[in-house]
Amino acid sequence: MSAVAVSTMKFAVVVFPGSNCDHDALHVLRDVVSQDAEFVWHGETDLSRYDAIVLPGGFSYGDYLRSGAIARFSPVMTAVEREAQRGKLVIGICNGFQILLEAGLLPGAMRRNASLKFQCHHVDLRVENAGTAFTNRYEEGQVVRIPIAHAEGNYHAEPADLMRMNEKGLVLFRYASPEGRVGAEDNVNGSIENIAGIMNESGNVLGMMPHPERASEVLLGSEDGRLVFESMIHAWKEGNAGGRSR
Repeated sequence: MSAVAVSTMKFAVVVFPGSNCDHDALHVLRDVVSQDAEFVWHGETDLSRYDAIVLPGGFSYGDYLRSGAIARFSPVMTAVEREAQRGKLVIGICNGFQILLEAGLLPGAMRRNASLKFQCHHVDLRVENAGTAFTNRYEEGQVVRIPIAHAEGNYHAEPADLMRMNEKGLVLFRYASPEGRVGAEDNVNGSIENIAGIMNESGNVLGMMPHPERASEVLLGSEDGRLVFESMIHAWKEGNAGGRSR
């Protein structure tokens, strides 16, 4: 079969019972960054036709037991794990991040916010690593403004995992001041070392608590989040520069 040029990515936006940011993600992918995207119900077991997978925010299964704990056992997660192992890009946003943690696709766990309150507002983030498939459109040290909306975003990791993530540049975003300071006063939920987003060692799975899809258009008050999706598209095109066999 001959190789043909591919101009758009095909995204799967996974929908769990209780997802509520799925439409936001689909809108950004289709209407803002002009890619091919569609909803995939959590009962799906084959995601091989997609180039990237989005686990959106919300309250999957009502967040019973623990955020993401039940969704982790949805049929679709076997397919997500399989495609992640194949190197496809996977992004989990807020509840999606929690699901990735429960599934063991990323290290660590989430606890309730230190304030014990639901937090819903814009925050400042410092980009810690701009050399990844999710951040290549940013600059290292850049401060971006993206909203959060969570009650269980207090990220925790074991010392060995934390050391490895820091050594290998797997922490991509940290809660910071508008000037880029990373201190206790800038930590909105108590996360260890102000961590807001992390990547796996293979570099193809990202989990982040802030919502980039809610900061992708001027009318939303910030376009900073759009660069996450544009980075994914750029990385995918670079990897498919010679076309894809069909």
